[in-house]
Amino acid sequence: MPIPPPSARITPIALTVAGSDSGGGAGIQADLKTFAALGVYGTSVLSALTAQNTQGVQGVMPVPADFVSAQLESVLSDMPVGAIKTGMLADTSCIKAVAAALSHVSAPLVVDPVMVATSGDRLLPASAASAVRDVLLPLAHLVTPNIPEAAVLLGVDEATCIDDMRQQAESLLAFGPHAVLLKGGHLSTDEAVDVYCDARGCQLLRAPRVATRNTHGTGCTLAAAACARLALGDSAECAARYAKSYLHKALCHADELSVGAGAGPVNHFYFHSPQEV
Repeated sequence: MPIPPPSARITPIALTVAGSDSGGGAGIQADLKTFAALGVYGTSVLSALTAQNTQGVQGVMPVPADFVSAQLESVLSDMPVGAIKTGMLADTSCIKAVAAALSHVSAPLVVDPVMVATSGDRLLPASAASAVRDVLLPLAHLVTPNIPEAAVLLGVDEATCIDDMRQQAESLLAFGPHAVLLKGGHLSTDEAVDVYCDARGCQLLRAPRVATRNTHGTGCTLAAAACARLALGDSAECAARYAKSYLHKALCHADELSVGAGAGPVNHFYFHSPQEV
């Protein structure tokens, strides 16, 4: 079959705006791995550099907001980006710069309000949480907080049950996003239950809890998977369901990897066999 000319081919493109994880398990690196695994061309804008490994975050260096804006301009002026995901945004000035650049972009936006690393290290000053809520959430097609992040955004106690999660997801929806996926991994339940909420109501997304310590970058991976599916044309609900399934399988295969002495990454390429290359 002849190869069609470039103008006839449509390459799905996703953009991640996030911090770099030098250990490779989270942040920009996890996002680009997820995009590649799901068949989407990945572009990136770095908001911060981190000195980070499987045992924690040893240092954070924010990228100046004007250079974050310059990166966004470079990508968006040249490439037909189909969906965008934000992750770690280092400070209020960065959040406002990203929001300003994306306010006139029609591509669906996934906001992963990264505030604390899996290791427990703080990645966003508490003073910047209101900027995420007030400036970014109204632009979001889908927002994907975990339980502690939802509590910070709302200024309330952390959810301790699914009913609390449902109420908090509905409260976050009132800030303007099209949909909310509130992740329930912090609950002590046999299942990992997330709450998906949009204008039609709330639904529970369930998966068996996976017994592995290799959970580094799970939030980044979930949001990136949803972003990839949006770039491929999925609705927010279908993208959320797909992302939940993809992350569950990546966790199931996480122990096939041996990376670092602490909490290792999930297996983004669990369905690819090197022997087939």
